[in-house]
Formats: sequence, C-alpha cells, structure tokens
Amino acid sequence: MKKLWLHSVRFYIQIGLFFYYKKINLIGKETIPKNQPVLFLGNHQNALLDALLIATKSGRFCYYLTRAAVFKKPLVSKLLQSLNMLPVYRVRDGWSTIAKNKSVFSTSVGLLHDNQAITVFPEGSHSLVRRVRPLSKGFTRIILELREKHPNTTVNLIPVGFNYQEAKQMGSRVALVFGQPIVSSDYNQLNTIEATKQIKADVFDAMSKLTTQIPEEKYDIVLQKLTERHVDFTDPETVNHCIASNFEACSSQLVKTGVFKGVLKPVVYTILCLPVLVWKKVLKPKIKEEEFESTFRFAVCLTLVPFWMLLLFCITISSFGLVSGLVGLISSLLLFLVYNKA
Repeated sequence: MKKLWLHSVRFYIQIGLFFYYKKINLIGKETIPKNQPVLFLGNHQNALLDALLIATKSGRFCYYLTRAAVFKKPLVSKLLQSLNMLPVYRVRDGWSTIAKNKSVFSTSVGLLHDNQAITVFPEGSHSLVRRVRPLSKGFTRIILELREKHPNTTVNLIPVGFNYQEAKQMGSRVALVFGQPIVSSDYNQLNTIEATKQIKADVFDAMSKLTTQIPEEKYDIVLQKLTERHVDFTDPETVNHCIASNFEACSSQLVKTGVFKGVLKPVVYTILCLPVLVWKKVLKPKIKEEEFESTFRFAVCLTLVPFWMLLLFCITISSFGLVSGLVGLISSLLLFLVYNKA
C-alpha cells in the first residue's frame, strides 16, 4: 500500500511540475546506480521544490532528511513521514533536541545498508544565492557510522546541482545536474577526522562544478554582470567559464519579448481568479523567507487549482451539459500549458 501511495503521489507531483515549469533539463541521470545505496547531496536553493525534483526525476524512491521544524503539527508530521521524510534537528531547534539526531542517523545507516536512497542537503539551510555554501558535517556522520557498522557496504555519493533560471518564478526553467558518484570506500583508509574533512572537501568541489559558483566576496557585482549578459543559469558549466574568463567568454541566451504571454495572462488569471486571489492576498504576504515563495505557489497549483477547476467543470456541466464541460476543461488546461511554456 505504501508503494502504491508513493507511486501515486510521485505521478501527481510530476504532472504538477510539468505544468509549473517551462522546461526541466536532466543531465547525468545515467550515473545514478539503480540497486545500490545512494546518498544524493545537493545545493539547497528552492525549499521543498529541490526535494520534489529529485523525488520525481532521479529514478529512485528516496528518503529525505528534513528540518524538524516542519514536523510540529501532528497531521503534517504523519503526511511527511508517509512520504519518507525524516526529521533532523538543528541547534536553533534547541540543544536538547540534537540528541534525537542519533536515532535518525542510525535509521539512515540501516536504509543505506538495505540499498535505499537518501537525499541530504548538506548546506544545512536554503538560500537563493547562486553558489554552494559551506557544508555541514552531518552527512559524513551517516557515512562513517555505516562504515563502522557495515564495513562491507559501499555508498555512492551523488553530487547534485540545482540550477534555476528564476527560482521564484512559475514558468521558468530549471536544470538538475547529477555528477559522477563518489564512492565511500575510497575513504576507508582514513581515520574519522581525516575522512570527514576529505569527504566534505570532495563533495563541495563536485557540487561547485554542477551549479553556478559566484564568489562570495564579489557576489553582487558578478551577479549583476551575469544578469546583464542574459546568461543561461541552467547551464552552469558555461556560466562558471564566463566568470573564470572575467566575462570575456560569455554566452547570452535569446531574450523573448513576452508579448504572447502578456496577451494570455488576463485570460488565465480570469479563469483562475480564486486561486490567484488566495495566493496574492492571503498566502504570499505571509511568506517570511523568499526561498519558500515558489514552494507555496506550487502548493496552490497542486491543491487549490485542481479543486477550483473541478468546481468550474461541474458548474459548466450542470448549465450546458457534459460536452461543454469537457471542452471547457480541456481548453483551459491547454491554455495553462501554453501560457507556462511560452
């Protein structure tokens, strides 16, 4: 039953992501082992959407180490746990809660020993900055505890780069780049301290090549120059080469005028008047962290929009008949698709 639930949820989310993004590029998916323990390690820019992209595009059913704060409400906690999410506690959650991580790490070790896949965002928090931030050592504890308990089990560390053209926008593009596996057994000859340091360094280096890496000390200046040159942020290799060449070897993408999208917008917003109103007037003003903006908008698209469309469908059927209802529903879905893909 749980597998049926997970398949159903994944399929539904895949449909939602298809409508939400203009294009999702997958690069390097062939490097992901199918029946071996895998630890996905990605930069964390876009809150829950990062996890959803791995869930639907990696080809593996994953467990997710998720910040414990979102598990506070019992109903939400049960839902998240049914989706293979495990709570991880941070210092800001209180020193007394840190000890609970021991059982979470032990659970993770058992899952990897059973050839499961786990997703961890080792930066420890989310941020819209276009660079890989310093990594916490929590994920290395899982690797080293596995080495201690199951020395013959080797884990494939898969670095992942999330690359959003416009992270907060619907109808934008995103590229998910999977790097070559880093094999945990390569660190077996190192002691705990040395292994922790080397694993963090290697993973950081690998992740930095899979996403845009703007130096922190010149971040605003570099970002402005890249934006002015209309670079394609879904192509991190080219963007990083542009930065390394001091902006002498930069490729610009074609900038569309958006006239067609502008014509369709009033029609789309009229059809979706209630969801748009709830989003703009109720939910969006309450969002305190901009990294969550796209996540909450996607949640509206995934929940309120289908119910609203179903209501309109029923009203049309009762007023004009089944054929008119089907024509209206299909036409609306095609319109939404064209609008977001334009």
